[in-house]
Formats: sequence, structure tokens, C-alpha cells
Amino acid sequence: MIPRPFEYHAPSSLPDALLLMSRYGEEAKLLAGGHSLLPMMKLRFAAPGHLIDLGKIGELKGIEQVGSEIRIGAMTTENELIWSPLLAQKLPLLVEGAGLISDPQVRYRGTIGGDIAHADPGNDHPALMLALEASFVLQGANGERVVAADGFFLGLYSTLLQPGEVLTQIRIPIPPPGCGWCYAKLKRKTGDFAAAAAAVLLRMKAGSVEEARIALTNVGPTPLKARAAQTYLQGKALNDASIAEAARLAMSICEPTEDLRGDVQYKTAMAGEMTQRALRTAASRAR
Repeated sequence: MIPRPFEYHAPSSLPDALLLMSRYGEEAKLLAGGHSLLPMMKLRFAAPGHLIDLGKIGELKGIEQVGSEIRIGAMTTENELIWSPLLAQKLPLLVEGAGLISDPQVRYRGTIGGDIAHADPGNDHPALMLALEASFVLQGANGERVVAADGFFLGLYSTLLQPGEVLTQIRIPIPPPGCGWCYAKLKRKTGDFAAAAAAVLLRMKAGSVEEARIALTNVGPTPLKARAAQTYLQGKALNDASIAEAARLAMSICEPTEDLRGDVQYKTAMAGEMTQRALRTAASRAR
């Protein structure tokens, strides 16, 4: 199939993009990397009358450190995340996660902001953002607001983004030195979504867990933060028994959808397995 006819716009500034969104309202869709929207348009699951391409807006790109946080423009590509020396030093969990997204062709075009705003539970960045305690800058005609990643994802393809708003920037506090990290992802083949995945950030002190952050991909209608598992691990030694219990607690919140990647029982079990792998790897990297 081919998309229905539409008018293409390529604004060169954010104010121009916001003006177009205000003018065309629900008839307009934003284009970032295009890997989700364009296939939906070809199948006519999405049929916008106006397509607003954000690719020429330079202010939506870039990676920088501002004080104690990293700020990333929403149109920064996955490949730019992977090759950023700043992220390799300050946010290696994000670099590892970006490197496991799809394949090189997709990573050269796909953007971090598009991955987040689309809110597909199979996308990788949402869980990474929960584990990293990120916040998002949303801008519309009425100004700018900053919202936490925790609470941003409301349901399948649903977020706190209001009509006329654009996700412009991701802000991530830099974890303390010595944190361990891991994004453990199980997928059938290169380029596939995860059957299940776990993002872990771990801080150790005197052989015990000082802080653990655990977030899960594609085992619910949104990314899931394993709060009970995090609380359980705090102050405990990380051993076979505590890792197994943390995985059990993570599995208890899973609500996956059965599909070609597995049934509910299998996906839930794999969420537990990915949590165990991520915890062990993160512990080995903690200093």
C-alpha cells in the first residue's frame, strides 16, 4: 500500500515547527527518524494530511554537559549517541542500550526523541530513561515544561505530550562515579524488538547494594520500573539468593502481550532472566 496524499513541511526552526503544528492541528504529524511513522502511513494506520519534518532544526540536535547533567537534543541519532566520548564516559548505560537498537541502518537515522515520544513498549529508550532517572523538555505554543520520565509513559503509544507539543530535549543526571550498568536484551534476531530486556544501574558500598535501579522493556503496556526489586536489594549483599529474589519481584509486575516472540509465561520468565544477567554484569562493572 501507499500513503494517502499529504503536504510535506521542513521547518528550519522550532518556532516555525510549532507554528505549523498550531495551524494544522490533528491533521499534522511530526517526522523524526521515520522508522515508526512511515510504515504506519504506508499501511494507512496513520494518515496525516501534513507531515512536519524536524530534521533541519539544528537546535534539536547535540549532546552536552550542563552542570551535573547531560542534555541531549531530541533529534540526536542513535549512532551519535554510540560514538559520543562524553556519553561513553558519563552515561555508558545509554551507549550500551543505543548499540542494541535494531541495526546500523536504523541507528544512522533513528533518533532518541522519536524512540521516546512514540511510546512503543518494545522501544529501548523508555526503560533506559527510567533507569537513568531522566526528564524531558516539552515545548508548545504556551511555553516549555520539564517532566520526569517516571510517569511520562501513560499506556500503549500514549504519553504526557499534549497536542501541539514537541519533545525537544532529554536531561539525564550524571550517575556518581563507580556505578555499574547493564542493558540486557533478548531478541530473536538482529533488528528485532526485545522479547524482554532489563536496564540496571547499580551503586555498591562495602560489598552491599547502596542503590539499584531496574527498568524493564516490552513486558507491559509501558516500560516498567521494578520498584519492589530495587527496594529489596538496598543494603543487601549481591549474591545468588538476592539476585534471584530481585528477579522474582521484577517478574511479578510483568504484563506482556503474547506474540511471535513468545507467550506470556515465556516473556515473563525472560524478564527475570534479563534482570539477573543485568544485575550480575552491572555488579562486575561497579567500582
